[in-house]
Amino acid sequence: MTPQPNAQAGAAVKAADRAHVFHSWSAQDLIDPLAVAGAEGSYFWDYDGRRYLDFTSGLVFTNIGYQHPKVVAAIQEQAAKMTTFAPAFAVEARSEAARLIAERTPGDLDKIFFTNGGADAIEHAVRMARLHTGRPKVLSAYRSYHGGTQQAINITGDPRRWPSDGAAAGVVHFWAPFLYRSRFYAETEEQETARALEHLETTIAFEGPGTVAAIVLETIPGTAGIMVPPAGYLAGVREICDKYGIVFVLDEVMAGFGRTGEWFAADLFGVVPDLMTFAKGVNSGYVPLGGVAIGPKIAETFAKRPYPGGLTYSGHPLACAAAVATINVMAEEGVVENAKRLGAEVVGPTLAALAERHPSVGEVRGVGMFWALDLVRNRETREPLVPYNAAGEANAPMAAFGAAAKKHGLWPFVNMNRTHVVPPCNVSEAELKEGFAALDAALSLADEYTVG
Repeated sequence: MTPQPNAQAGAAVKAADRAHVFHSWSAQDLIDPLAVAGAEGSYFWDYDGRRYLDFTSGLVFTNIGYQHPKVVAAIQEQAAKMTTFAPAFAVEARSEAARLIAERTPGDLDKIFFTNGGADAIEHAVRMARLHTGRPKVLSAYRSYHGGTQQAINITGDPRRWPSDGAAAGVVHFWAPFLYRSRFYAETEEQETARALEHLETTIAFEGPGTVAAIVLETIPGTAGIMVPPAGYLAGVREICDKYGIVFVLDEVMAGFGRTGEWFAADLFGVVPDLMTFAKGVNSGYVPLGGVAIGPKIAETFAKRPYPGGLTYSGHPLACAAAVATINVMAEEGVVENAKRLGAEVVGPTLAALAERHPSVGEVRGVGMFWALDLVRNRETREPLVPYNAAGEANAPMAAFGAAAKKHGLWPFVNMNRTHVVPPCNVSEAELKEGFAALDAALSLADEYTVG
């Protein structure tokens, strides 16, 4: 679709937004949201006719891009047949979505509890774990994000937790492995894995193994930096959980449904958790949907005992119809395979070449359509391009980088000192090359802030 400028309509949309919409994670008077006129495939555009290649996939959820015609048609068809229905009934769209998801989850995660998104999926996974074990505590990693609801934000490890952390949620944080910025003075992945696992088991010992209900981990941390765990780490966590009777929860809200070149990131590591949360890519974000995939031990706990939780819109027919269509599209069009192939053959090599040219790139890491560039002031010291949780003037280098990318027609995912490369999983090679040309230009500006 060719964007058609309509500045008057854009001004009206912007005025209504500024007058009435309260935006998340924002100081309301300090933001200037772009008025979006439309979107299709890997692109969106504003009311002035400027088009942007979206390297953010929304918030890493449009895994099949915007406005896929088959999913749009499925939503329309479901709306004509049954727009909504209460969750206590068996409904075709809900049953079929659960079946298709269970077919693809690792191992025996065959029961699906539907939620409205990722945060409430985490809320319910933690509730299930606590009820199953009779224990109060949850362990999670510092470099993590698990959602904005009260329990999920306390489980989160990044600074968005701080204003809401009352230190009373029964959450204990620990360091997960990340060799580039190791907290364990490791020099190899093997050392990082061994020391991270020893640190986790020591944390459990000092907290009291009999008090820990669950360990919650993003299979591959997303917003916190796309740190692919080293070989053996997740398997080691699985062993620790089994040793102490702890429920292992993997958060695949961002990493799931093709993002890593597999249906789920857990497939990369051969690990099966007890509970797995999902959302985002399950239906490309077309209608809000999330859920918890449940293994047999947890399911058995609630076979004769009522599960004390639910949502009015659990398994909403429109959302489930979108999930059915999305999963079928991904299978029919080879979307997961596309993410895997282009990630290995195009994204990884091109980002490595950019890193060679740009001193501001300290590390490239990722898999599939899930990559991060760690931007630094100095490659030798690995000093981040901006300080941790920088704001205002301290964040000027990253703000300048983001503005330069947008000037070249690329909408980047920027968080702290990183830019993430997370386009739709069905992105084309030509679109990737277009995006990398814009990224190349923006990194030249970031280079101006480097030293040494």
